[in-house]
Amino acid sequence: VQLQASGGGLVQAGGSLRLSCAASGSFISINVMAWYRQAPGKQRDLVASITSGGTTLYTDSVKGRFTISRDNAKNTVYLHMNSLKAEDTAVYYCNMKVYRDYRFFEINYWGQGTLVTVSS
Repeated sequence: VQLQASGGGLVQAGGSLRLSCAASGSFISINVMAWYRQAPGKQRDLVASITSGGTTLYTDSVKGRFTISRDNAKNTVYLHMNSLKAEDTAVYYCNMKVYRDYRFFEINYWGQGTLVTVSS
């Protein structure tokens, strides 16, 4: 299973970006899809997650500004980021918990990371 993330870039404060991450390979289904971010010199932290049933979770600092969504037919997760701030600058990583077969053991996969830079 491979995850391919895209959509990062340079944006001014107050602007918007949309990140995408598509899964490919052999698997039965995807349980949780999520976005994490890692700023320079800091640990990787959860930004938002969405379950297969559509339940979402956001870290407090992005509530009301970011929206996570998924397209199960395309095995893709999105992160719509609005009202971006300088402190949102980080490498953003997608993460998916995948069922590879009908034993339904959950396996964790990461995308390669996409850089989001917000200029103030």
